[in-house]
Amino acid sequence: MSSIAATDHRAESVSKTIQPGWVRIVHWINAVAMIMMIMSGWQIYNASPLVEGLRFSHSITLGGWLGGALLWHFAAMWLLMVNGLVYLTLGIITGRFRKKLTPLTASGVIDDARAALIGKLSHADLTTYNQVQKLLYTGIIVVGIVIVLSGLAIWKPVQLQYLTAVFGGYAVARYVHFVCMAAIVGFLVIHVALALLVPKSLRAMIIGR
Repeated sequence: MSSIAATDHRAESVSKTIQPGWVRIVHWINAVAMIMMIMSGWQIYNASPLVEGLRFSHSITLGGWLGGALLWHFAAMWLLMVNGLVYLTLGIITGRFRKKLTPLTASGVIDDARAALIGKLSHADLTTYNQVQKLLYTGIIVVGIVIVLSGLAIWKPVQLQYLTAVFGGYAVARYVHFVCMAAIVGFLVIHVALALLVPKSLRAMIIGR
């Protein structure tokens, strides 16, 4: 009987839905939109660099030239904004943010970061985020909101002059936008690396289980 119970428990664990369908859909739409925005953004940046000597290779940009890059950037912007609003709304309504991202403590982040560095951070239960994951996901949501707002301030500095003023003006808003982009790229690198190190997390984001 105990062996049957153990088998049933394993089968239940395998079949358990870890990532709901709506999470998987908005995740992959967001991934496509974000990559489009980053690559087209690099082409736009090249037309007027913020950092002397820093330019992005044409091979990793999107749009071919400034006008083309702007078209790609604006198209991806609307996709990202709508998808992001759906994600935020459902995350709040379903209670996913509360369950997944809280509680978050400084001591917990330090302990889990230390465990990760020495290879002792468990990934057995994918339904629960560790403190480092909570910090990263909460942080990237905040960065995502800031990059959209700073992007709007750059796009319509006259019509949205009050928003632009919040960022300290057009020039400062460009730097804020650039720093947020760098933070998102850094997050994506870490995110992909962890997905490769823990393949079952990638599987869960594809098929849900």
